[in-house]
Amino acid sequence: MTNIPKIIRENLHFLCAEIDGQLIQLEAFFKEPTAATARRIMDRAGYAHNLKTRILAACVRQMSGAKTTNRKHITLRSLELIASDLQRLSNLARQSLHHVEQIEEFEALEPQRYPAIVKRVRGGVARIEQALVSGDSELAIGIGQLQDRIEADYRKLFKTYTREMRNTKIRPADIANSLLVASEIQRMGDSLRSISEALISANIGQAVNFERYFALQSLMSDLDGPGGDLTVETIAETRSGSSISAIKDRKTEEVAAVFKDGEKSKVKEERQGVKSWHSIYPGLAPKILSYEKGDRSAALLIEHLPGQTFEHIVLSGNETLCTCALKRLNRTLRDIWKQTRTGEPAELASMQQLARRLGDVRRVHPEFKDRKVSFSGEVLPSFDKLIDQAAERETRVPAPFSVHIHGDFNVDNILYDPGEDRVHFIDLHRSRYMDYVQDVSVFMVSNYRLQVLDRETRRRIMQVSQDFYKSARGFARKQGDATFEYRLALGLARSFASSTRFIFDKSHARRMWLRARYLIEQALACPPGDEARFRLQMKELFVD
Repeated sequence: MTNIPKIIRENLHFLCAEIDGQLIQLEAFFKEPTAATARRIMDRAGYAHNLKTRILAACVRQMSGAKTTNRKHITLRSLELIASDLQRLSNLARQSLHHVEQIEEFEALEPQRYPAIVKRVRGGVARIEQALVSGDSELAIGIGQLQDRIEADYRKLFKTYTREMRNTKIRPADIANSLLVASEIQRMGDSLRSISEALISANIGQAVNFERYFALQSLMSDLDGPGGDLTVETIAETRSGSSISAIKDRKTEEVAAVFKDGEKSKVKEERQGVKSWHSIYPGLAPKILSYEKGDRSAALLIEHLPGQTFEHIVLSGNETLCTCALKRLNRTLRDIWKQTRTGEPAELASMQQLARRLGDVRRVHPEFKDRKVSFSGEVLPSFDKLIDQAAERETRVPAPFSVHIHGDFNVDNILYDPGEDRVHFIDLHRSRYMDYVQDVSVFMVSNYRLQVLDRETRRRIMQVSQDFYKSARGFARKQGDATFEYRLALGLARSFASSTRFIFDKSHARRMWLRARYLIEQALACPPGDEARFRLQMKELFVD
């Protein structure tokens, strides 16, 4: 990797040399503890800090440049992480000495076991520059794998120290401080693993951890035929913690597949969701090309689907494209709902869902904490009280049938291909048989919450929501679903209120919060038994 700026390359070289020097002194200290050796380590703290600061400052200057590509940004960010973890090794060395100072009987530490561990750390530091300059990911992996060996050394020390706790001849404080010394050395292994991951990220131009890298390599081997040359580019990072990347042909820039990884249970649900859609409504969901699972995470290699997200279409300003996309979406949904309809009643339980989200909402917006509200001397029920009352009421108004729903029907989870006039669904880990009002309410509010202030765009967003509602209402009437609008009122209330946790703009969040309260109040004001006569004032709701 020859494109690293000279000032960063030089300071990184000096930082690696400085950390190696401090580790040499630490190794010597464990062999023969002297105050002079300890002082040499303590006195060098400032230099390591200054070198790290110079590297970070140079990276910031480079990233603020006008022509910083995504790959260059990842490289610079990786260099920042490498410098920070190198300085952390210096800090850990000093911290270990602070704990050693508290040990009265130095032999209780079993110091003869530490030089070999410190030597392993030095071996990792010695490979950093070569791994970076050569772009050798195998060398970078070797640095990270040292953590496993250091962890094994730590466990042996831990076992020894805990066994010695029964030895009445050794001060308990000496054992406790010995455990702290071992813990600081163990954390050096964590730093080496972090440096390794930063090196790999810089090499492939994609932020990865160890598990993600090995999953990516394994899945890419299914695509990378003879002479294949593929690159990886981040597309998105989801709120659930998953990462989504495009795997492209380096020459043509064509996307060969999409790589998605994340928590094992979420990826497993996604895989099952895709499979269920293939059997229920073929062609709607992408094909899964390959699947890889690890101890805690898993990854999918997914077919790349042509088209644009509905969010992009709504915001693009192309009225014709927007109209065509919405028309095809409405037709597709009505077809899915008809084909998958079962006679099993479905409970939406939107108020229960909202109650579970209130903590998350109020951490982002503390001003939404429940307080006594009065108007003209009359005390109004609290928001939480309204939710409790509506939840009880909602149980008496189930949907008369179930359909197979998307489950997370946000505008960025729907693709429209204008060439084929087809709709595709992505991010399917919540798909199940349920009340279709769940998808209807989520889609409508995901449009409303788009943080765009342009008047024309806001008008188009509101029109999309209202047209979508009319299509869903038409389906409900044909299917004899008399309480559709009542259930939708509570579904919209849930989506308006719970979505505020993704909105930083206070005025926009407040508009959504007040709409949620209004909808719940309107639903509760409807006399029990009259839910089929309830009507939503949609034009008043979806207007700014």
